[in-house]
Amino acid sequence: MLQIYNTLSRQKEYFHPLHEGRVGMYVCGPTVYGDAHLGHARPAITFDLLFRYLQYLGYKVRYVRNITDVGHLEHDADEGEDKIAKKARLEQLEPMEVAQYYTNRYHHDMELLNVLPPSIEPHASGHIIEQIAFIQRILDHGYAYVVNGSVYMDVEKYAQDFPYGKLSGRNLEDIKTETRELDGQQEKKHSYDFALWKKAAPEHIMHWPSPWSEGFPGWHMECSAMGTKYLGEEFDIHGGGMDLMFPHHEAEIAQSCAALGHESVRYWMHNNMITIAGKKMGKSYNNFITLEQFFHGDHPLLTQPFSPMTIRFFILMAHYRSTVDFSSEALEAAEKGFARLQEAYSRLMKLTPAAESTVDTAGLRERCMEAMDDDLNSPVVISHLFDSARAINTVYDGKGTISAADLEELQGVWHTFAVNILGLRFEDTGTDCRTMTAYHGAIDLLLGIRLDAKRQKDWATSDKIRNSLTNLGFNIKDTKDGFEWSL
Repeated sequence: MLQIYNTLSRQKEYFHPLHEGRVGMYVCGPTVYGDAHLGHARPAITFDLLFRYLQYLGYKVRYVRNITDVGHLEHDADEGEDKIAKKARLEQLEPMEVAQYYTNRYHHDMELLNVLPPSIEPHASGHIIEQIAFIQRILDHGYAYVVNGSVYMDVEKYAQDFPYGKLSGRNLEDIKTETRELDGQQEKKHSYDFALWKKAAPEHIMHWPSPWSEGFPGWHMECSAMGTKYLGEEFDIHGGGMDLMFPHHEAEIAQSCAALGHESVRYWMHNNMITIAGKKMGKSYNNFITLEQFFHGDHPLLTQPFSPMTIRFFILMAHYRSTVDFSSEALEAAEKGFARLQEAYSRLMKLTPAAESTVDTAGLRERCMEAMDDDLNSPVVISHLFDSARAINTVYDGKGTISAADLEELQGVWHTFAVNILGLRFEDTGTDCRTMTAYHGAIDLLLGIRLDAKRQKDWATSDKIRNSLTNLGFNIKDTKDGFEWSL
């Protein structure tokens, strides 16, 4: 039976859904103001794994993953500029133009990683009415206050009736000590009160009418409002990265209790971080590598391009609650491991059955299920598949035999766990790393020849190469150091 680690109780618990045969799951999605990086890939793949396994177990899953396109301010604060609005201002675009552009790119990256789309993907900007209604319920229950058109959660008042900090393990006294007074927060009763609704400054681009002011919702509010709208006032699972535990998810719990009188979520699940040199990968640290850069090898820390399946395999090789420290060497090792797995799968599909088996393949399905039931232990599943690969190679090399029944079972197990549950694409060779490396090298070589032709004033050769590549869809840009190209 499936056990998952509940962050709220800090222990593994047997999973019992609220409604038999059905699961409601909400996962925090991206704030769409830039390209997705490796840190975004980890929660997407982690909860894709859970989504796939719950479906395999026979549950009908309603999976909700939001798009944050308003209300997420710089540095996760309650004051300052909206992340998307800032990007729009810098690039002289409409905020929704920025949001749509990066949403499209996020979806493209998820498709390459073989992440299944959620059942529902609500946008914060499309649920302003629901957020206003949720805030009003909190006000009606006396756990919030209005100042100058903004609405704030009264954390101290709330903490008199409900435990604040239970998810992250903090208490209010510690939070009081850790929270510094910031400029522009004087209107709050306390510095640790958080915004439910903010009155928009005249220069703020994104704003809507409300009973309190022309403004916008606080970042934490969207998940409370949209989660309960699509999954009900109580639902099974809420997931996200560990960095969201405080203040975001802690604020969600407070909002739900204040509005509804009870918590909404039964099981809280958090994946751990991707780090670089021991430090969390993230846009705020300016140490991130986008997924597109991984796929093209276009970053100083990368020794080569890495395929989407190598990235997925790299993430699944570690348990979702463990920290994964990025290095190009670690990805190269993952690439080799995935190639071995892919070769074993290819050989498995080519095996010819014999009258009897001389290799032992019994119990593989049960061992894989046992690992998945143990809090989604994907690295153990992978190790079991590698163990069975030895039997596959033995038969393939003519040093053993396998019966028709055993072969059918072995092929079924690999298809179930490697393809359907782990979500690995073995047939995807179009983005093979060696192929990509050779492809990039060939284009660089051709443009290098063009550069030499230009230096020798061989304009005919130079123009022919440029025009031919342009006609094939390449964008060529001459620079002072040589050239740049893209598709």
